[in-house]
This record gives sequence, C-alpha cells and structure tokens, in this order.
Amino acid sequence: MKTREELQHKWYKKGEKYAKAINEMVAFGTEHGWDKWEGEEAEDKRGKIAKEVIELLWEANANGTVEQFRKEFPPAHAPIVSMLDEKGGYIGDLCYISEDIIAFMQGTSYESRQAYVAEGTVLTALDKEIRSIGQSMQSKVYAIAYADKIVTRRGWGGEVIAEFHLENLVNTGITRLIPFNDGQKVLFISSEGIYLLYPNQVQLLHPEPEEEDDDYGTQIDMENATLSYDNEYIVIGDQGSDYLIFDANGHKIGEVGPQSSYPHYCLFSKDDKQLLTNSCHFYNGISIGVNTEKLQGANIPGWEEHEDITYLDEGMRVYAGVSLKDYYILGDAYGYIRAIHKEGRELWQHFLGSTISGMVLSDDEQTLYVGTHAGILHKLTLNKAVRDTHTIGTANIYEDFRLLIWKNEEKVLVW
Repeated sequence: MKTREELQHKWYKKGEKYAKAINEMVAFGTEHGWDKWEGEEAEDKRGKIAKEVIELLWEANANGTVEQFRKEFPPAHAPIVSMLDEKGGYIGDLCYISEDIIAFMQGTSYESRQAYVAEGTVLTALDKEIRSIGQSMQSKVYAIAYADKIVTRRGWGGEVIAEFHLENLVNTGITRLIPFNDGQKVLFISSEGIYLLYPNQVQLLHPEPEEEDDDYGTQIDMENATLSYDNEYIVIGDQGSDYLIFDANGHKIGEVGPQSSYPHYCLFSKDDKQLLTNSCHFYNGISIGVNTEKLQGANIPGWEEHEDITYLDEGMRVYAGVSLKDYYILGDAYGYIRAIHKEGRELWQHFLGSTISGMVLSDDEQTLYVGTHAGILHKLTLNKAVRDTHTIGTANIYEDFRLLIWKNEEKVLVW
C-alpha cells in the first residue's frame, strides 16, 4: 500500500508528463500534418493507482477538502477507464435554468432514467416519473415528459403553457424533446419515429407513412433532429435518410444529403443563418454548413461537393453541440469538445474523455456544462486560463468542477 504522498507524487508527475506529451503531439500534427509525425503516442500509466486515488477522493468529499485534493490530484479520464463499464453512464438532456443551476437526465431512453437539478455541486433528484426533459431554443420554455403526458412551462417550475397527451406514444422511449419557443408544440424524437406534437394532435414527420415497413413500422436508428432558433425550420435525420427540412407546420420543403455515411447530428447557428449537419462513419464524421436561405426547395445530394455547402469539419462524429455568435462548440465520440467557426476552421479543442452526451450554454455564453457517457458532468468557464498543467487541449478553458454521477453509488463525487 502506497502512502498518500507517494500516490500524489506519482499521480501528479505522470499526469503532467502525459498531458504535455499529448499537447505537443497535437500541436505538431496541427502545424505540420499528421503524416509527418514519427513519434510514439503518449500513454497514461496511472490506471494501477486509480482505485486508491478515487478512495482518497471519497474521503475528500466526506471531510470537505475537495479543493485541496484537486490541487494535489488533478482530474483525469484515462486512469479511470476500467471503472466506467460498471459505473459510467449517459448524462444528457441538459437544460440551463439560471446562473449555476441546470437540469439533466441520467440514463438513455432505453434505460431506467432519473432527472436531476444541479445547483452548483448539489444535486436534487426530481420526480421518478419524469421520462425526459427539454428546453426551447429561445425564451426558456421547458418540456417535461411524464408517464402519459408532456407539460410545457414558461420558466423552470413556472406557469403551465400546454399539456400533450401521449396516447400511442406512452411506451415510446424519448431520445430528445424540444419544445417550441411558445410552448404550443413539441418536437418528439424517438427511435420509433419523430413527431410534431400539438395539445390535441400527434403528427408523424418521419418516416412518412408510405415509407413504413410492415416489419419495422416507424423504427429508425441514429434518430436526430433540431429546430431553428426562431422555430421556422425543423430538421430531421436518421441512419437511413437524408436530412429532411420541414417548415414550422411540418410540411417538407427540402433535403440535404450526408457527406459521410449516416446522418447523426444537426444544429442551427445562433443567428439562424446556417444549418450544420453531421454525418458519421464509425467514430469519425463530416460536418457541413448550408445557408438557411437555401433550405426552401433544397435538393443537395449526398457524398459530393455542392456549391451550397461549406465544409466545417472532416473528422468528428458529433453527439452534442451549442451555438455561439460566430462558431459552434461540438462534442465528439472521442471525448473532445471543439470550437468550429461557421466558415469552417477549428478554433480550439479540449479533451474531457468518453463520448460527449450533452451540452448546454449559459445565457452569457461564458459557462458551458458538458455531460459524458462516463457518468460525469463538467462545469467549464470559457475564455479563462486553464486551471492546471494536466489539461489536454488548446483552449482557454477553466474547469470549475466535475461531478461523478455514477451508477450504484449513493452519493455524487465532486472533483
């Protein structure tokens, strides 16, 4: 058994060396091209002491010394990978409520789920009957799905705007909910179809009824969709389709083909002037931008260059994203978040670890919350100097804290 001092020395020195090597490798590859890199990729060898370090983290949480612990043991992902199959899990559907307060879901649409509110590092479990939550693109309208209905509210816990009875969708797992800015409609995304919900009507948008296969019904894979910030456009994609463009009433007005194998994620720019679509192949992918003015009547073919598209990124399989004034922050399959300018260049990258599963941005665009499939929620301050020499990335990002919200654990670990 190593002493605390021995563990701290090994954790800190090896972690610092690993981060430095990775950052130098990335800097070289970015400047000179990855084909020129001839060195070996760095390896984090702290896995053997990770369990002991996590035990010390439990102690620090119990006695209120987390701040000091983090200085001595800066957080890392690679050493704890062996724990994640048992303990990790989806953290997503993040909703920004107010300064230092967010809501989110633990568990995917096909798992047992739990909704939480996080106020700083303090978690409060919500009604166990909640199946999903979602936030409007503007105006802070929230949708909460219960066993048999969805309720939209103006403000978190505010006045009820509308109720949507789920009827035939009662037993359908919800991938994502996006209420419209006025709370009178909800985009309902699931692997059993994508629907536009009204208080007294359910409209199937995709797949179209005539496309339904007798064996699979409305079953789809890699289902994804978004609304424009002004709610004028609905965009839908899945593994077997192009990106389908609809107006606000669910009438199809155009199509945008994928540039990689399968449509996987979509998002509008903050000013609604550009639609980003991502398509993937294994853990990689391609993101393109389409001028919103070109969406009406769009018929952009897949897998070929086109005058109406801008190549934004040609590496990421995107799972989550947010829009800022001139760029996007996108989270990928490898555990990176990257800032991509609307013109198509990477501004920075920052490594968190494990597939990114959710993101939400504060109103002032200074705080970013990121959830991952490692069962970890990160609170990040943008445009602030990094906190320690263990950070992997090229961005000025300060991590305020990370919460380890792990399965079969009674308490949450703050790191």
